[in-house]
Amino acid sequence: MPVKIRLARRGRKKNAMYDVVVADSRAPRDGRFIEKIGTYNPNTDPATINLDGDKAFDWVMKGAQPTDTVRAMLSYQGIMMKKHLQVGVNKGAITQEQADKKLEAWMKDKESKIQGKVDTLAKAKADKRKAALEAEKKVSDARAEELKKRAQEAEAALVEEIKEGGAEGDEDLAEDAAEVEEAQAAEATEAPKEEAKAEVPVEEKKEEPKAEVKEEAPAEEKKEEPKAEVKEEAPAEEKKEEPEAEAKEDKKEG
Repeated sequence: MPVKIRLARRGRKKNAMYDVVVADSRAPRDGRFIEKIGTYNPNTDPATINLDGDKAFDWVMKGAQPTDTVRAMLSYQGIMMKKHLQVGVNKGAITQEQADKKLEAWMKDKESKIQGKVDTLAKAKADKRKAALEAEKKVSDARAEELKKRAQEAEAALVEEIKEGGAEGDEDLAEDAAEVEEAQAAEATEAPKEEAKAEVPVEEKKEEPKAEVKEEAPAEEKKEEPKAEVKEEAPAEEKKEEPEAEAKEDKKEG
């Protein structure tokens, strides 16, 4: 059965990530696999590669054929170099110790190159950011200078207009100031009048109960006058009774 070491897509749309798997060459790309030996993320710079070196080396020694992309990854991780040295040891061309030393020296050199690339990328990114900031600063400075120039031009134009206006401009300004002062004085005089008008009804309402109390005294006196008239009518009744007494006396005499 032909076995391959290849990539199986596991990422989402427009953000692909891959698993490094050992699978039958006849199986679909994202189908069944024998074993997963690592992951690969091409979205970073440099790309992120996580491999189980021992398993990958074991499958390579057993005859599993990596795809072109996976072969580049194995070379990047030093697995293909390790296979080459191990084949030499198996053939007796070199000893195991020599193979280990060569592999260690190669790995150090590779790590230094990788680190150099990382540093170069970081420096380029920092330089790009610095250049962008400087360009932005230049644009803002130019804009500020232009605004300052426009303000100076506007100020100069205003001064010229004032000079051309001469006395007419001064008279207009004096008239405007006089109108403002008159309006303020009118408002100041109208405000106390309005306050006085508002206070008058309050005083009248307070005095009304006092007037009613004073008028009640004469009312009582008027009520007492009829009693005096009733008392005076008593003599009238006596007068009416006197003729009746005289009549009775006349009858007796007759």
